[in-house]
Parts: sequence; C-alpha cells; structure tokens
Amino acid sequence: MRFRGAIFCLTVILSCVTHGSGTVYGQSPALLEAFNRYNAHYQQGQYSEAIQYATEALNLAEDEFGPDHPNTAQILNDLAFLYDTQGNYSEAKPLYHRSLAIYEKALGPEHPDLTTGLNNLGSLYLAQGNYAEAEPLFQRSLAIREKNFDPEHPNVAESLNNLAVLYQTQGNYAEAESFYQRSLEIKEKVLGPEHPDVATGLNNLALLYQTQGNYAEAESFYQRSLEIKEKVLGSEHPDVAMGLNNLALLYQTQGKYAEADPLLRRSLEIKEKALGPEHPDVATGLSNLAALYKAQGNYAEAAPLYRRSLAIREKALGPEHPDVATGLVSLASLYNSQGKYAEAEPLYQRSLAIREKTLGPEHPSVASSLGNLAGLYDDQGNYAEAAPLYQRSLTIAEKALGPEHPNVALYLNNLALLYFHQGNYAEAAPLYQRSLAIMEKTLGPEHPDVALNINNLALLYDTLGNYAEAEPLYQRSLAIMEKALGPEHPNVALNLDNLAGLYEARGKYAKAEPLYQRSLAIMEKALGLDHPNVALSLNNLALLYKTWGNYAEAEPLYRRSLAIMEMTLGPDHPDVATSLNNLATLFRAQGNNAEAEPLFQRSLANAEKALGPEHPDVARSLTNLAGLFHAKGKLVEAEPLYQRSLAIMEKALGPEHPNVAVVLDSYAALLRETGQDDGAKEMEDRAKAIRAKYE
Repeated sequence: MRFRGAIFCLTVILSCVTHGSGTVYGQSPALLEAFNRYNAHYQQGQYSEAIQYATEALNLAEDEFGPDHPNTAQILNDLAFLYDTQGNYSEAKPLYHRSLAIYEKALGPEHPDLTTGLNNLGSLYLAQGNYAEAEPLFQRSLAIREKNFDPEHPNVAESLNNLAVLYQTQGNYAEAESFYQRSLEIKEKVLGPEHPDVATGLNNLALLYQTQGNYAEAESFYQRSLEIKEKVLGSEHPDVAMGLNNLALLYQTQGKYAEADPLLRRSLEIKEKALGPEHPDVATGLSNLAALYKAQGNYAEAAPLYRRSLAIREKALGPEHPDVATGLVSLASLYNSQGKYAEAEPLYQRSLAIREKTLGPEHPSVASSLGNLAGLYDDQGNYAEAAPLYQRSLTIAEKALGPEHPNVALYLNNLALLYFHQGNYAEAAPLYQRSLAIMEKTLGPEHPDVALNINNLALLYDTLGNYAEAEPLYQRSLAIMEKALGPEHPNVALNLDNLAGLYEARGKYAKAEPLYQRSLAIMEKALGLDHPNVALSLNNLALLYKTWGNYAEAEPLYRRSLAIMEMTLGPDHPDVATSLNNLATLFRAQGNNAEAEPLFQRSLANAEKALGPEHPDVARSLTNLAGLFHAKGKLVEAEPLYQRSLAIMEKALGPEHPNVAVVLDSYAALLRETGQDDGAKEMEDRAKAIRAKYE
C-alpha cells in the first residue's frame, strides 16, 4: 500500500482592534484605586480579578457621576472589553450597547468619542462571526472620524485598519489590501516611518500577503515591522515578541523550520519575562513552538508545550473561553497525528461544545471544530459519523462567509476527500472542482492552497486510471509549489511522490525513480532523517523497487521506514500497521511466507487495536493474511478471513467500491479451488460489474 494523499492547512489570523482605558476625570480616590487596579490586573492577564475591580469602579462611577454620564460610559466600555477578552460575549454586548447609548445621548450621534464604542462593538460582532452587524459599525466609526478629523488623522487610519481586518476575514482580499495600504500611508505620513503604529500597519499587511501566498512581500513587511518595534520599544517588549512570532510562522509555512525555531524561542522568552509565566500570550507562544515541533515530527517535545499552554488558558481565561477551545484543538490534533484517537476525540468534542456555547452554533469556528471532529472519524474509517459533520461544517461556512470564501473551498475539499475514501468518485469530483475554482478566484492561480486542490483532483483522476487528465494537474501543482515555497519544501516532496506514483502505475519506472529519490532527499533535508514523512518517502521508493522486481533494494528501505514509524509514532500507530503490511507483501513476493505471516498477523492486530475491528485497513490486513493462507493451501483458515474482509469492506465503503472487487476476486479463486463454482461465478460477475462502473 502506498502512502499518498494531501495536506490540508488552514491558518486564520485575527488582527486586534485597539481597545483601552483612558482617564476618568474628576474621580474620587476610591474610584481611582479601583480604576488603577483593574487596569493593572488586565495588563497581567488576570481578567477575572480585573472584572472584579472594574465592576466595583462601575458602581462607584454610577454613584459619583450618575448612570448616564460619559465617565460611567467609559467604565462600562472597559468592563465590556474585559468580558469580551474572556470570550464572554453575552455579558459584553449589553455593556457595549449601554455605553454607546450614553455617549450618543450625552454627546450626540457624531461625536468622536462614540467611535471607540462603535469599534469595540464591531470587533465583538467580528469575533462572533456576525460580519453583517460588524461592517456598518466600523463604517460609521470611519465616517465620524473622517468628518471630525483631518482625513489623514491616525484615528482615521485605525478605522480603515478595522475595516480591512473585517474584509480579510471575509476573504475579500482586494478590499482589505486597499484599506490596509491607505491606513499605512496615513500612519507613515502623520506619525513618521518609525512609529509603533506604522509597525502594526506593516504587520497587518504582511499577514494579508502571507494569506495570499505572497511570501516575499510578507517577509519584507514583517522584517521592517520588527525592526521598528525593536528600535522604538526595545528588544524585550511584548510587541517585539509578537513580531518575532509572526515572522517565525511565515518561515514555518515555507518549511524553513531552522529559521523559525530561534525566533519562536526568543518570542516566548520575551513574553515570559515581560508578562509572567501564566499570561495568555505566553500560552500562545507555547502553542506556536509546539506546532513547530509537531511539524518536524517531534511529538515528544510538542505534547508538554501544548498541555502547558492549555493549562494557562484555562486558568487565565476560564474553562469555556474560545482560546481554550483552540488549545484543545491543538492538543487533539497532536494526538490524532500520533494515532491516539481515543484521546483526541473528547478534546475535539469539548472544543466544539465550547465554541457552540460561546460563539453560537453558526460561527465559522464551529464549522472548523465540526471539520476537525469529522476528520478524526474519517481517519478512523467511521465515514457515517464523519459525513454529516462535514456537511454541517460546509453549510455553516457558506452561510457565515459566503459561497466563495477560501474556507468554504477547504470544507468542500474535505467532504470530497471523504467521498474519495468511500470510493464515491462521482460525488467527489464536482466538489474538488468547485473548491479549486473558489481557491483560484480568491487566492490567485499560483497560491500553494490552489496547488493542494489541483493535487487532490489529480489524485482522483489517477485513482480512476485517467492518467491523461491527472498528469498535467500533478505537473501544474508541482510547478506552483516549487515557485511559491521553493524547490526544497516538504509539500514539493509530496507532489513529487504523487507524480512518481502516476508514472509507476503506468509502468514508467525509470521516470518514477528519480522523482521518488528527490522527494526522499527533500524530506530528509527539511525534516531530519527520522521524521514520519521520511518514512513515507522510503516506503514509496521501496514499493517502486518491489514492483520493479528489485527486492534487494526494496527490503532495507521498508525496514528503515518501519523503524522510523515505530520510533516516532509508537508500535501501535496505524501507519506502523501499514509498514508491517508492506514489508510482509515484499516477503510474500519473494516466496518467504515464513517471514511474511507474523508480519501480516501483527499488522492485523495493530490495525484492529488502533482503528477498531471494522476499519477498511483491517479488511486489507485480513485479505492479505487470507491470501497468504490461500497460497499455502490453508483454505479452511483463509475462507473466514476473506468473508470477514468482504463484510467490512461492504459496510465501510459500500458494496460497489473498487476494493470490494479485489476481495471478491480473491475469494472467488478460493471457492473455485474448493469446488464451489456457482458461488465463485457470482462473485466474479459482481467484481466485473464493479470494475465496469469505473471504466
């Protein structure tokens, strides 16, 4: 069995709208003390304590100034912001509304002081995925500021930035870029080229370019932003840590792990020193460093960082904050990669429950959680559980983001992949095609995510034997990846593997070999000699040599692949079962049944333990073990294995999946040998009809 497939990455980066507490004029000493305390606790990430003192300040302000005074409105806004920061939107929203109503009544509908409340309420709706409510608030804030200030005032730039964030979140990148650029131009002209707000503008524009796959532009803007922050704020300021983090994440996206690592470490050190070891921003730094280790296959290093990050978030933000949900997803994803499905599932489920409760059942983040849980079930072969989750995820995304958002393309792709796994190729093809069309329209024809979509469509055609359609798609995907990410990125290696697999399927072994070899070299250089993806490349090259009849070349590659899998993933991971199966098939091809049998049996036991007794991979192991018994003349032992394999395949994949035809043919051959010609004929006819469906 060849390891082939696609990578699906979605990074959503939110840029924060500026909030902050100003001075409350004419305040009593008691109010001043409460005011200072809640600000101090907020700065330390101690939000529950901050809320306590902000509530006290609000009560004092209402007594001192009255319930409808602008000073009371300011503290209402600050208290709302604290709840907002905790993800407690139901508490925050009415406070924002009340604050805004006081300002409008006291100051009039076009006073500049209203704009902070408009921006804050708009950002709350943005966080909730309620973009239709957010946009008019941001637009009204901009209009008030343009009317009351010079059109090149920094406050106008802030409102332009907020609208840009909204448009970027909606996938409207052309509008976002225009607003970001205008905001940045104002800041540079009014504040000077080295002001911290200019650095923020550069950072936000860099985020947009990174999302669009324009990595060269993004790097330049990130670097300039970081230089300004270090010069103006000092090398140990939290904003410098953010700049280091963002540049590191860009490098990680490009597969430049060696460059990303020291930046993430330095960012984390600054945050811990400046903010304390239990600040939510420290949790973010830990999670990002863990993600780097996970990408490098260093799961043992990643796990404790993810756990510490989650613990900090739960303590600082409470157990039901959206950021806690994000931490749960990160840890669950690690467990999923390790094949620890039983540990991953409750984390995904808890994350989904938190997001549904805090954000509402139709928020884009809920769609993401549904997709994560569906992906887990998909990996386990539990397609009946996965399908409705993927479908609900897609429905939410289309409603919240519109039918042409890149995230909608992602969910279409995931649902198509499920249909692909089920052998439902007619359903998969239009979803892949629609996903690709959306990606090309929103991201441009040379974005890495477009390449991934092209690769997936090519893999579908490849599986159907439509090599003439698949080959140019693989080649185009590879060309995009090489141009966007560089010739030594791990995703380039995956593209090379898939193109090589196509040549192998067509019997063009001499064309396949150098592609597999280049893929392996890239993986080893980028990820290290012991990464699971290196094991996959070794496996694929070994399979080529086996197919070519070069068993002496294949065996050490299979053995090395298996050793890496066992070392990095543990002996019970499903990919270990696949490696055992592949080595066993090599021994069987060599006529070495004595070596093959215990490997097939171990592969079967492993697959049953990791995936459950009714997974298609279990059926594959049963078929292979049955084939071995069949070849050895142990027909009594072979028949129940074929029967069980067939039952699993039909239940999991449907009665007309191509893999069902494979089992039917094998079982039919056994029946003929035992004189059961009528049963054999029936199975042969079924297998022939299944194959005809896909010709």
